[in-house]
Amino acid sequence: MSHGIPKLLCTAAISIALYIAPAFAKPADAEGLRISSCIRQASLVQSWLEKTLWGLRDQEAGWIGAEVRNSNGSYDLGALQINTWWIPRIAALVRRSPRQVKYWLRFDPCFNAEAARWIFLSALCSTGNYWKAIGIYHSPTTWRQTRYLNSVARHMRSRYGENIFLP
Repeated sequence: MSHGIPKLLCTAAISIALYIAPAFAKPADAEGLRISSCIRQASLVQSWLEKTLWGLRDQEAGWIGAEVRNSNGSYDLGALQINTWWIPRIAALVRRSPRQVKYWLRFDPCFNAEAARWIFLSALCSTGNYWKAIGIYHSPTTWRQTRYLNSVARHMRSRYGENIFLP
């Protein structure tokens, strides 16, 4: 996979509005199917992006309704564990209240997956580096990014094999 990101892809990724149809939590089996469907939808029919979102999902291991407190006082929300630090930025983007965005991040797995895609693609556009963008999804701190991206890579290899981005 090339590390250079076409400007058109970046522009399109940033301009795509987040999906805003809240859903309610389902039983465990249905929950997994719902999250899977949302990841597929958020991938924009791009295999590499779907694999990326699954790598993040496998690493984060969140669930619909999740609100997990971090040591710094922030919380990670929903299936892909979007940090509450992102709420004001996402709220401004979708022109909704932070309270509404927090609710959607927790309880709507499609909104959560779309937010994860936006965070990742924004980092990819700003850095032009796939693995750096994976790290930025987790933290602004370099050593935390490195630890995180290595863990996500392990999850991706486990799910898809060693040659994950080959057709």
